[in-house]
Amino acid sequence: MANQQASQSTPKNTLTELPALGMDPGSIAADFKRYFSHTLGRDKNCKSIHYLYTALAYTQRDRLMERWKNTQYAYDESNCKRAYYLSLEFLMGRALGNAMLNLGIQDETARAMYDHGIVLEEIAENENDAGLGNGGLGRLAACFLDSCATLQLPVMGYGIRYEYGMFRQHIESGNQIEEPDHWLRDGNPWELERPEFTQRVRFGGRTEHYHSRAGELLRVRWVDTHAVLAVPYDVPVPGYRNGTVNTLRLWHAAATDEFDLGEFNAGSYTESVAAKNAAEHITMVLYPNDASENGKELRLRQQYFLASASLQDILRNWISQHGKDFTHFAAKNHFQLNDTHPTCVVPELMRLLMDEYALTWEQAWTITSNTVAYTNHTLLPEALEKWPVRMFGSLLPRLLEIIFEINARYLIQVAQQWPGDTDRLRRMSIIDDGADAHIRMAYLAIVASFSVNGVAALHSQLLEQTLFRDFYELWPKKFNNKTNGVTQRRWLAWANPSLGKLIAEKIGDGWITDLAQLRKLAPYADDAAFRLQWRATSQINKARLAALVQQDCGVTFNTGALFDVQVKRIHEYKRQLLNVLHVIHLYDRIKRGDTANWTPRCVLIGGKAAPGYVMAKNIIKLVCNVANVVNHDPAVGDLLKVAFIPNYRVSAMEIICPGTDLSEQISTAGKEASGTGNMKFMMNGALTIGTLDGANIEMREEVGEDNFFLFGLTAEEVEAGRSQHNPNAIIEADEDLKRVMQLLGSGHFNQFEPYIFDPIIQSLTSHGDYWMTTADFRSYVDAQQRAADAFRDQEQWTRMSILNTAASGKFSSDRTILEYNQDIWKLKPVKALPVD
Repeated sequence: MANQQASQSTPKNTLTELPALGMDPGSIAADFKRYFSHTLGRDKNCKSIHYLYTALAYTQRDRLMERWKNTQYAYDESNCKRAYYLSLEFLMGRALGNAMLNLGIQDETARAMYDHGIVLEEIAENENDAGLGNGGLGRLAACFLDSCATLQLPVMGYGIRYEYGMFRQHIESGNQIEEPDHWLRDGNPWELERPEFTQRVRFGGRTEHYHSRAGELLRVRWVDTHAVLAVPYDVPVPGYRNGTVNTLRLWHAAATDEFDLGEFNAGSYTESVAAKNAAEHITMVLYPNDASENGKELRLRQQYFLASASLQDILRNWISQHGKDFTHFAAKNHFQLNDTHPTCVVPELMRLLMDEYALTWEQAWTITSNTVAYTNHTLLPEALEKWPVRMFGSLLPRLLEIIFEINARYLIQVAQQWPGDTDRLRRMSIIDDGADAHIRMAYLAIVASFSVNGVAALHSQLLEQTLFRDFYELWPKKFNNKTNGVTQRRWLAWANPSLGKLIAEKIGDGWITDLAQLRKLAPYADDAAFRLQWRATSQINKARLAALVQQDCGVTFNTGALFDVQVKRIHEYKRQLLNVLHVIHLYDRIKRGDTANWTPRCVLIGGKAAPGYVMAKNIIKLVCNVANVVNHDPAVGDLLKVAFIPNYRVSAMEIICPGTDLSEQISTAGKEASGTGNMKFMMNGALTIGTLDGANIEMREEVGEDNFFLFGLTAEEVEAGRSQHNPNAIIEADEDLKRVMQLLGSGHFNQFEPYIFDPIIQSLTSHGDYWMTTADFRSYVDAQQRAADAFRDQEQWTRMSILNTAASGKFSSDRTILEYNQDIWKLKPVKALPVD
């Protein structure tokens, strides 16, 4: 009877009506105490930082929760158009500081903790970085969500809740060792499980064609599948002090309640639950190494899992408000694909609309092709995902049928445009129909999208002229550029509080939501007193960075030296190798006594190499070996220090970025899509040494060529010169480079590890130097000398630093998102309901 009565209960609307939580120190302290003592059950003997952090996170989350619900109420009441940002990566970083900053209660929280004898900074350091991304792609997605909330745009993020994030990088004898990053081991107080919105995602099986009624069109059902549950966990994304809190929904894979009872009864318990265990592997680890067939299949499972769960969730929400009438669906919804990874959205949306909701092909295609937009993030053909048709058909047979049909219909359009051009048909086909047929996912994304954008002016231009030229000639109006940006709230206001305070004292704090206001700083570059204050903040930040290097690397950085930094994913095209060759050149100069007018320099390199990327791991080893030799040579002393910082991550970058003098953005021209680290450094006053690649071009245009250290071949010169490139002739003709290569080849940096750097040497010589490292060496060394000379004149360097920050306004993610919205999404901002 009690259970029956409970099931018939109808809670009153007043159940969720609560008085607004206080934002003052006393209210924060009271809630913190209650969570620590009652919710977490800690007593007076517990001094664990973990529980203190968790209690404070819950305290902050409650205040976000009020605004979170009111934001969703406002969206529902306005019946607004919405956009959904689908990405396999979201590098959100630590949440506590971001929540306090955006709620505007940093000082109040610090005071509340102080009254309890607690240092807020110590608690904040206890938080793990959310391990949901590899690098720039995921960090960009995080910046975009921050900007959407700050601009009060109804945008929801969809991603995967990886149990193990990007591996923890440990350096042992100079070698990268990958360790599991179980970032969820201690739980995540910022997430909210939403089991009521669980979706079923299917794999395998086969398709059946049928007529449900006489005279009805032939329909398809997907049968004999293996289902996996997608359980959503929601993470709040607060805007800057505007009451808006948007949602990042992350999917966790769980097994269904079904298992083979016959096998269980027969004593085969292990086999009976094997399918359950396999299901949960889907979200176990971020981006598995796809060097093996199993790795490829798991990665495809992840991509489809994200696409299917997210689309089912969006359609569920639509039907709850509009029923099964999809007439206005395209006018009310947009899906932004962050790179090719979520491209399964295209055939999955077609499948759901046709097979589950009985729309015709034409109706479903009209909706799909008017809702999907695609952002490309790479110019490397090998990075454009291609899936074997055989594997795809086994795992997703219904989607494969749909992709074949999309391709057939689209190729008719190509043939009409270029009759008889069979080469073009072959080039443009979604199916690469070779001996081992593959699906070109980027082509599928382009065919189905109404918008295709690159992420920097040069990148978008090269997409149109090279990688996707055929598609641009067919659909020129689809293509556009959206230069990336980063959020100044995380990367200046939070990461660099001393500089942020100095800027606010001079021009106000309007730049926190309108970064273009930093232009007002430019006149102060000529103010000697202001330059002195600027240098003082720089020294504070360099001291923080030096402390981090000492702690993590055991290397002492002199804060009076030039801090020369390159931190990013280790890849040959990013040319950490060129940086190391320059370090060897400096070391050689010191050993030869060529130190007149010397500028002391501390070189910091950091980044992770993909587990299967042997050359990248070799480069890390070279950096570490060179550092070991340089740092222990008494003849070198403080003239040069080198360190490789392990386990590069968001929280480390928050210290590295403000403490950097010279930012290395030295990729082979035409290979870096945009870069976002370059923007973070510029925003914090670092000067850039770089090629005309990615967003470097636009950064240089904004700050002026006199405040940027340019070197190297252009993208056009790289392509034109590659066939004639003779690295050995270049080495022989350049005495500095010849000495560097002789030192490297002599084993000076690997005396007890013979031949380990031969693959690197061969990549520069006998293998043709594809990344044009030797071709750019002389220009790079000369630019580095210009930077060293400029740094010795601290008044001039400070002036250039101020001008870099002043010119960084264009590179806010707020500007990027405003452009996405103006040109692609066309959403109307919606104010959150007030918290009374």
